[in-house]
Amino acid sequence: MANDLTKLRNIGIIAHIDAGKTTVTERMLFVSGSKHRAGEVDRGTTTTDDDAEEAERGITIYSACVAFSWKTVQINLIDTPGHVDFTAEVERSLRVLDGAVIVFSAREGVEAQSETVWRQANKYNVARIAFINKLDREGADFEAVLNEIRERLDAKPLALQIPIGLGPAHVDNPFRGVIDLIEEKMLTFPEGKAGREMVTASIPEELADNATLWREELIGELSNYSDELMELALAEEPIPAKLIRKVLREATVHQQIQPVLCGSALHGAGVQPLLDGVVEYLPNPLEKPPVEGVDPTGKRAAKGKKGGRRQAEDGEDSAEELPLVTRKPDPKEPFCGLVFKILPYKTGDLSWVRVYSGTLKGNSRVLNPGKDKKENVAQIWQIHASKKEEQLDSAQAGDIVGIIGLRDSVTGDTLCDTRAPIVLESIEFPETVITMAIEPESTADKKKLADSLEMLRKQDPTFTASENEETGQTLIGGMGELHLEVIQHRLERDFKLNVKVHNPRVSYRETIKNAVEVEGECNRLINGVQHTAKVKVSVEPFDTRGGGVTIGNSLDHGLPPEMLAVVLEELETAGQGGVLGFPLMRVKIRLLSGEMHETDSTEVAFRTAAFLALDKGLREAGTVLLEPIMQLEISTPDAHVGDLVGDLQQRRAIIHQTQTRGKLTVLHAEAPLKELFGYSSAMRSLSQGRASCSMTPSKYAAAPDDDLKRFL
Repeated sequence: MANDLTKLRNIGIIAHIDAGKTTVTERMLFVSGSKHRAGEVDRGTTTTDDDAEEAERGITIYSACVAFSWKTVQINLIDTPGHVDFTAEVERSLRVLDGAVIVFSAREGVEAQSETVWRQANKYNVARIAFINKLDREGADFEAVLNEIRERLDAKPLALQIPIGLGPAHVDNPFRGVIDLIEEKMLTFPEGKAGREMVTASIPEELADNATLWREELIGELSNYSDELMELALAEEPIPAKLIRKVLREATVHQQIQPVLCGSALHGAGVQPLLDGVVEYLPNPLEKPPVEGVDPTGKRAAKGKKGGRRQAEDGEDSAEELPLVTRKPDPKEPFCGLVFKILPYKTGDLSWVRVYSGTLKGNSRVLNPGKDKKENVAQIWQIHASKKEEQLDSAQAGDIVGIIGLRDSVTGDTLCDTRAPIVLESIEFPETVITMAIEPESTADKKKLADSLEMLRKQDPTFTASENEETGQTLIGGMGELHLEVIQHRLERDFKLNVKVHNPRVSYRETIKNAVEVEGECNRLINGVQHTAKVKVSVEPFDTRGGGVTIGNSLDHGLPPEMLAVVLEELETAGQGGVLGFPLMRVKIRLLSGEMHETDSTEVAFRTAAFLALDKGLREAGTVLLEPIMQLEISTPDAHVGDLVGDLQQRRAIIHQTQTRGKLTVLHAEAPLKELFGYSSAMRSLSQGRASCSMTPSKYAAAPDDDLKRFL
């Protein structure tokens, strides 16, 4: 591990699916000399996509960490997925990174997930540089992508390079290299994907004018960030490349601009300058502000600073303010780090930890202050892809390492020195949007399935597994159908479990159509004892805001207090379920009268009478089946609006509003949950993968009569 923190970069490669992130990572490993041969996504031979599912599908599913050196700098690089279903992997990676390379396809430009990852980088204040990839593809357009980054992402992209030609070899002016606007040189890569050679030459005369225009634009923009550079530009003096890089670095670290580089990672063009850009412009751990957290003991108040509130055990905030504490990225500070990923191993879980301050040693004890538990750090490992590579004696501020020995810590937990407690801000993950029912093929595997789901839940914070009390099914939830499909394959491949996955039964509710008044009478001989009672109740539809059942009492005399309490209690219990067995909602039940017998009235009699009255009332009032309605927000390019609207109408959706956001149309609609199973796949198919959708529960509404008849 690097001891000089100025020689360390913790970066991520993030982008929309298929922009070329994993290929960029492979080329970086190859040109840096840490790999003898660059792997290829299409052949399933890449370093970071080492899971069987990733190799099979040709996509990244799990974030992977690789460490390598470029010149004198150590780079810890995390390759992340681009698919929206695996957005948690990007979220947790950005939380612990100092900088990022955001990859854009020169043909597709800024896509839906590009916007998502850009917003996530903004949220965690991650400095970034952009790499416009695939300039050798048909339809590549460097300037159009640059403008899209500026307009759609509200960013400040600054081109440090421009391409020489665009498109594949058979076009008139194919892509064959880049022009470095800082050094004013032409860079070519004659060996292509097979080699590491980069040839530097003077800019050809026919390209010089265009290069001069782009360079003037670069200098003009950078003048806003440096008086020294502005004075030289106004005096038309030569501007040293060293000064340009210094200004670029300061503006990038403070997230005022985003330098843009370009190339074709697949063909080995532009990767060396990109690595230079990572070293030159992305921050080292010392250039990030000290991490902030709260002291859970409430003792170590920083000067005049107050932090968050102490969380009570029930999740409510208590009034007590906790003092804010900070940790500098210094090996001499007390240790603190954040667990951001967990991988299961037979020898014990491997927890990925970003060390923010201090030094962590193997065979030591640390505190998990959020859970107030001490943890053992048995071993510290350097991570390569998703595997352990080399055991380390210690790790220090700035490092990203794997730890074996933690028992209670999960993703988002802080680890710290037992003598200097600090709780860092955790990682927030999006809510799951899709749920399916799962069951083992044999009952003997039920316990094994529960244990396996618990292990997967620990690994993946956006995966949920729970038992539905209403239906008795085990439900698994995730970010999309692909997410749950991958989970299913993991259960079959890694845990040797054969499972059946199918749509869950929808959690319906019941209400009633009409208001009625009914009587219930008990006149029974039970075990030789006569039980007699009569109860009259009214049942009416009642659209309360809470949506539940309201029990009222219009009796002020006629029943003794103990019998009145028994009747109201029975009405409340019986009112939890309707005629079909689903929970009742939007119903008001009122007790109108009760009749005592001189000698034969008992608690059992009144319970029975109340139950019979309510059951009769619900049946006479007429049952209405209520189904859950989901609120949808679908973003799609204009070309696919018609197909998506037609599909939504077939799913009984009501479209409330359409609006334009840049080049996208956003549809706001409501549709029954029952009709939305399989919608993610249908939407992607209809929009060629270009539409995205968010889904949230909205309300309950009357289901069609055909659905009601199925339960009667």
